[in-house]
Amino acid sequence: MSKALTTTGGSEPNNVRGVIAGVGSVILPGVGQLINGETNKGIGVGVTYLGAGAIAAIGIPLIAPVAGAVACLTWIYGVADGFLQGRKK
Repeated sequence: MSKALTTTGGSEPNNVRGVIAGVGSVILPGVGQLINGETNKGIGVGVTYLGAGAIAAIGIPLIAPVAGAVACLTWIYGVADGFLQGRKK
């Protein structure tokens, strides 16, 4: 009998759920965490990204580049965390 047809009780990573959460975070950071059921983390990532992005968009000298970097790093974190946590569930 093939092992591909048997279930292992959830011990293997679920790549499909991780990809769905990762794509959600690509669209808007924090959505992947919300998909994974991590509401507080999702709201925190989303607010951080939107706040830093708004400051970067306003273009305040000396602060805008830092805020832009924070927004980019938050976006990358959201995608990676959404994917990795989704795989674990």
